[in-house]
Amino acid sequence: MGGRRLRYLIFDLDDTLYPRGSGLMDRISERIGRYMVERLGFSPEEAEALRRRYYAQYGTTLRGLLEEHAIDPEDYLAYVHDVPLEPHIAPNPALDRMLGRLPLIKVIFTNASEEHARRVLERLGVARHFPIILDVRRVDFYNKPDPEAYRRILRHLKAQGPECVFVDDSARNLHPARALGMITIQVDGDPDDGVDFHVPDILSVEPVIWRLLRERDGHRRSP
Repeated sequence: MGGRRLRYLIFDLDDTLYPRGSGLMDRISERIGRYMVERLGFSPEEAEALRRRYYAQYGTTLRGLLEEHAIDPEDYLAYVHDVPLEPHIAPNPALDRMLGRLPLIKVIFTNASEEHARRVLERLGVARHFPIILDVRRVDFYNKPDPEAYRRILRHLKAQGPECVFVDDSARNLHPARALGMITIQVDGDPDDGVDFHVPDILSVEPVIWRLLRERDGHRRSP
């Protein structure tokens, strides 16, 4: 595999760095519904119907609420991420060791807030590996899978797509990255022909990265 040298290893946060079965995103989802009921006055049924439409049309509930209800995004982000992490995720020493072995700059790219990302990374015990967190604010509230969000993170990184590997649990979020030349790795979920690699869990990303480094950059072996 030829092309530019790999520089960045970009990770989604929720349901990617920790298992989707943790229940954390279920709690956040509940908070989103409560926000729409308590702050905007929708019935639970109306809130759920709008959330489904916003997901399909805009990619996230936040973007739909910004476009159609002009909400305060800071209030939204603080409200929906006000959940305890301890019942759902725990320190992951194996992930910490894996990230320490991989010789690329690690980046978080999340539709959530930087505060939420930092809390999750601290809880997992891997915050030291991520010098760059690109949250939804950093891309001016564009979000995955809007291609503009990906173009903006590349501008932040001063990078070209082929210099990046992008890891996410959602194939829908990986497709725009691949269209920009990034190498895409899907963690868990149903395999999708529109991504480059599919792995069962986050620790299985490592052998894929070493394969790419050997093919692209001439690394002869992994540690």
